[in-house]
Amino acid sequence: MQRRLLLMLMAALPAARVLAQDEGPRPRLKISAAQLYEALSSRFPMRFGLPGVLEVQVSAPRLELLPSRNKLGAGLRADWSDARGQPLPAGDLDLVFALRYEPADQTLRGHDPEIVDLRWPGMPPQTRETVRALLPSLAQNLGEILLHRFTPRELALADTMGFQPQDFRVEDDGLLILFGPKPPHS
Repeated sequence: MQRRLLLMLMAALPAARVLAQDEGPRPRLKISAAQLYEALSSRFPMRFGLPGVLEVQVSAPRLELLPSRNKLGAGLRADWSDARGQPLPAGDLDLVFALRYEPADQTLRGHDPEIVDLRWPGMPPQTRETVRALLPSLAQNLGEILLHRFTPRELALADTMGFQPQDFRVEDDGLLILFGPKPPHS
């Protein structure tokens, strides 16, 4: 009897794995790369720095879709000037960020920015060290980046099912959003 039960369980194991991987019918929404780029570029140009030491203007973002890391990124152009207002060689920064849904205002946000690459041809070494020291605060100054504000129409079906945006999958042509159950109210 126990042997028969063991054989039945072993035979059912592959089917159980397939059923466990099936996500079932979940609402989903696709946001195109063009829509993401439009939202990202509306955030720029930005100005910041250390007054009297170094001023930075960041502009012209380039959207990066990184499916292998399941993150979005941006290529930014940084124009610098020193304490005397003299322009320094422009540089490029590449950053990546994670994604999250903010239910309070029904937005998709990029958060936790990380600068992954820097290119500044011709920048003097002492200035380069100052710039490198400023990079963590530069990433923090970017804060969260509003990437999409969901419309009532986009959320209507999911809301009636008790779902909200939950999982984000970065693809080559945009972002696939999978909806999941809303957390219980506390």
